[in-house]
Amino acid sequence: MAQSITISGRVADRETHEKLGFASVGIKGKPVGTISNLEGEFDFHIPMEYRNEIMVISMIGYSNVELPIWSLQTDSVQTIYMDNSSYLLKEIVVVDSLHGGDILRKALSRIELNYPKKPFLLDGFYRDIKKVGGTNISLLEAAVKIYDEDYTEPRNKFKLRERVKLIEVRKSLGYENKFTGFFDQDNMLEDLLLHNSIRYRQIDEQDELLTTIKRLNNSVYNGREIYVIKNIMPYSLILYIDKSDFSILHLEYETGASEEIISKKNNMVSRFSGLKKVIDFKNYDGVMYLNYMTVNSKVKWYDIKTNELKFEAELFQQLLINQVESNNPKRIGASEIMHAYSLQYQDLPYNKKFWDSYNVIKSSPLDDKVLHDLEKQLPLEKQFEEE
Repeated sequence: MAQSITISGRVADRETHEKLGFASVGIKGKPVGTISNLEGEFDFHIPMEYRNEIMVISMIGYSNVELPIWSLQTDSVQTIYMDNSSYLLKEIVVVDSLHGGDILRKALSRIELNYPKKPFLLDGFYRDIKKVGGTNISLLEAAVKIYDEDYTEPRNKFKLRERVKLIEVRKSLGYENKFTGFFDQDNMLEDLLLHNSIRYRQIDEQDELLTTIKRLNNSVYNGREIYVIKNIMPYSLILYIDKSDFSILHLEYETGASEEIISKKNNMVSRFSGLKKVIDFKNYDGVMYLNYMTVNSKVKWYDIKTNELKFEAELFQQLLINQVESNNPKRIGASEIMHAYSLQYQDLPYNKKFWDSYNVIKSSPLDDKVLHDLEKQLPLEKQFEEE
């Protein structure tokens, strides 16, 4: 593996000192990056060749921070403060009369202009955590490569267009837990990719949505003004859209429970109890590429006879894109594509050296309960080795 530098930092609001989670951390003009965790913390592993470059931290609603890499190469974790950019908007006079529906229609019509028009390859980090009755039972992490031809609208919105190759996989012993069977046994990484509402055109240009979605106050990202539009019923949808080219930068979607029965198992039936997803994009060479995705889905299981609630099963998934390759990327061959069944059965020997210098979403104090639940048998590092 190539020699690398590790930059450790913490991102916070300068005025309130609030920790800023999911801030994008990258190198100016380079296709590499990571994000901060819920506590605003990050470990950024970068190639040694970038040691004289500029690190850029960006987040919607804040002014970018640019710092030379050499100034950050210390043994201590440095706090990097960001300035809320709302003050910039005070000088902006909104003169357009666009409604929320007008903005949405324009943004959807420009997807093929703003997103990849030629083949590209993404290096990604995938994580899923399964929870039953409030207790975390399993963790799986994978390093993957994702190849796609372009963002042309697919004929089938429910069939995966990307080709995915597994590079490394590690998982906890909890994947053998008796409750694992209450989760889908399909390839959950494929399911996550299919949640990309922009790639798979899952936002319909229906008259109802176009008339109900509302325009909120504008915001700022990367020094540029952006539109913010929001729909509330029957689901929550917030979109952040660049005002200059109508590219969709960020999407937040949430829906509630349903009484419809999903499946039956062991004298129980399951009903959907909620889903929340976040999709974020990042500009590289004038094109918008996926930056990260998170999906949190919940299902409740009831006694089939008494309708008594037995437990809730929760699945949390994350995908972080570490690097974009857009210059004649190598196509992933048919023999290299990951299988359609669960990743837990596609695992490779645990490669500790690889994971020590790979960009993952850094664990935070908020993850202590996850570790506490999972390490009742063995330390997590030992579980990876056992598997």
